[in-house]
Amino acid sequence: MQDGTGVWEIKGVAAELACDRFSDGEWTATTAQVPMEREVRIYVNLQELVTILCTPSKVNFLVLGFLYAEGIISGLDDVLMMRVCDDEFEVDVRLTKPEFVLPTKRRLTSGCGGGASFSSEGKKVESRFVADPVEILGVFKQLQARIEEDRFSTGIHTSALADTKELIAVCEDIGRHNTVDKIQGECLMERIPTKDRLLLTTGRVSSEMLLKAARMQVPVVVSRHSPTGTAALLARELGIALVGRARGGRMTVYSHPERLGCSID
Repeated sequence: MQDGTGVWEIKGVAAELACDRFSDGEWTATTAQVPMEREVRIYVNLQELVTILCTPSKVNFLVLGFLYAEGIISGLDDVLMMRVCDDEFEVDVRLTKPEFVLPTKRRLTSGCGGGASFSSEGKKVESRFVADPVEILGVFKQLQARIEEDRFSTGIHTSALADTKELIAVCEDIGRHNTVDKIQGECLMERIPTKDRLLLTTGRVSSEMLLKAARMQVPVVVSRHSPTGTAALLARELGIALVGRARGGRMTVYSHPERLGCSID
């Protein structure tokens, strides 16, 4: 049933809107699925840290992952309590360390949600992990199939943590960097190790996503798009195999091909 705003139905991360389509010279009344977005304010020890534009799902995971990626927490044990206020779109986090001081340096990320980051330092991935290209393409195909089954996923980025056989955690958001934070947060909450796993994403890989992957100690990052040049250079410094254009039976490896068994000089 349609309400006064033209919204037919809201389901989780998307809304079905009434709209008009022009095709072959004719107009047709129809509906379309569009992603939802919200501004979520994060408070740490009663101090306002940042406002994140995100898809309103798994917000608790998003906040935990963001705090971990920024080095504000080093694990779940640093969090005394967390309260998500859905009505006001606020998250109140209390740390076990009362002496928390707000970061003074902030930078905008390239994410489509207009994200912010306080940390630009990356920890190099130390790993002997090697994955077969066929296995990587196989789990990425699993992710693609899962997206295609969800009719409300249009316009939303999806990322997943996986091993070489199956998907472990899957998160979606309007911001591609938010999907990585949600995965990190879910893994912290569920005590799932991220080291020596694959990070798969439908969005273009940017430098801040590489920094988050390095924080997770993920040695292989895979996307169906090409990465940014900065991300490719950063991946070489961080010890991460950066894979792009992963579609069908093909892929392009931009850094550390030895992690995929490639020995070409």
